[in-house]
Amino acid sequence: MNEVAQLAFDLGHRPALGRADFLVAPCNQAALAFLDRWPHWPGPALAVHGPAGAGKTHLCQVWRAASGAIEIDSGALAHTPPPELLAGARACVLDDADRALAAGPGHERGLLHLYNTVREAGGHLLLSGQTPPARWPGALADLRSRLRAAAAVSIDAPDDATMEALLVKLFADRQVRIRADVPRYLVARMERSFGAARAVVDAVDRAALAERREITVPLAREVLRAGPLDTCVDQD
Repeated sequence: MNEVAQLAFDLGHRPALGRADFLVAPCNQAALAFLDRWPHWPGPALAVHGPAGAGKTHLCQVWRAASGAIEIDSGALAHTPPPELLAGARACVLDDADRALAAGPGHERGLLHLYNTVREAGGHLLLSGQTPPARWPGALADLRSRLRAAAAVSIDAPDDATMEALLVKLFADRQVRIRADVPRYLVARMERSFGAARAVVDAVDRAALAERREITVPLAREVLRAGPLDTCVDQD
């Protein structure tokens, strides 16, 4: 893999998901470096975990492009045999694996069989979730032991510089250019989280479109003063 830039989000427009769009920052360098070690991972599985909107899905897509991996439909885990899911592939991605496991015992058994099939084939499985895999739901002892043994790497909370770069990218994904004073203003007054960045960009852009105004510090001030923003819409 080559050097990159970062973070993919679904904000009702088409986000940039290529490697060149991945913003490398201290909070995600470790995760990216571990993916770059493929195919020389210490085991068949790697779990990337971090808060919603942290760029896990983007990382999964970057690795898919580099490895030729296929993406596993979590809805099919409970009722589709692993060989059919893999369709001959030796590398695969299961995004939001923690959510898939929360769907019930059938999904647990499906992931266990998928893990075993990939391992026996000498392949690799990339998993993502919001928490470390040891904390993912599930009652199957064999699956729990495999998840605990899997290599795991986190995407951490962003610093101010990362937040400013993230805001610029999120606006750019909407094909909106902003002046440097806007992200500086916002970062000093908003929650430092990926979810908050998504919500702020969405609210500011909507206000600019509705009022047919340029995105400026005065507009950002009005949006922030209008009331709390809903960051619960955040996805990867």
